[in-house]
Amino acid sequence: MATPALSVTDLVVTLGDHTVLDGITFEASVGDFVAVIGPNGAGKTTLIRVLLGLTASDGGVVRIFGRRPSRADAGVVGYVPQVKTLDRSFPAPASDLVLTALHQRWPGRVSREERRQAVEALDAVGAAHLADQSLGTLSGGELQRVYLARSFIRSPRLILLDEPATGVDISGAADLYELLETYQADHDATIVMVTHDWTAAYHHATHVLLMDGAPIGYGPPEEALSEDCLRRAFGHIGHAHAMFGGAP
Repeated sequence: MATPALSVTDLVVTLGDHTVLDGITFEASVGDFVAVIGPNGAGKTTLIRVLLGLTASDGGVVRIFGRRPSRADAGVVGYVPQVKTLDRSFPAPASDLVLTALHQRWPGRVSREERRQAVEALDAVGAAHLADQSLGTLSGGELQRVYLARSFIRSPRLILLDEPATGVDISGAADLYELLETYQADHDATIVMVTHDWTAAYHHATHVLLMDGAPIGYGPPEEALSEDCLRRAFGHIGHAHAMFGGAP
């Protein structure tokens, strides 16, 4: 059998006296698009940090293409954080942000080859014209394209995204999903995306992980986003079927 792109079994993470993740279990095959959904405080970002090798687990097994997560896996894993986490006053051009994926820090001096790579990555997301533009002048949608270019520059096989549509308008979000799906098809990549947008998850994801510290549902969107599962995660949910285009 082929090695899964991502395998998480009985994952437990405790921060201080609080168990943030308890028994999270799911598996993604190469080419899957997994949306991770849950209320605020459900541990979604902590899960992403574990997959990035930034937060240690207290129990369970996590494997990315058969290996434990590690900060050294930058060539295998691309990451798109929430746009709002960036200090817009940082005096750097968009191309420098893209190159942090290669340097693992802000670049000091940029070679001609690195510049070419940055512009090529930006061009892949329709943003080559932003290469020399200051980060502080970019719109939310433009900045998200730069972050996508950053995550794509090393052609990773797994892309992790934490609320990528935050601060992006509807048109920008639609562009984001189109770019992700194009990259996924071209590179046979696996995508794991934390989102609050149930509708986007329903229409773009192959699988949904619904969680609130512990797992609530995992499977195709129509199963994991059933009204019963949504009630367990969020409380009362009205008209969920109509929201997702099903029977009222």
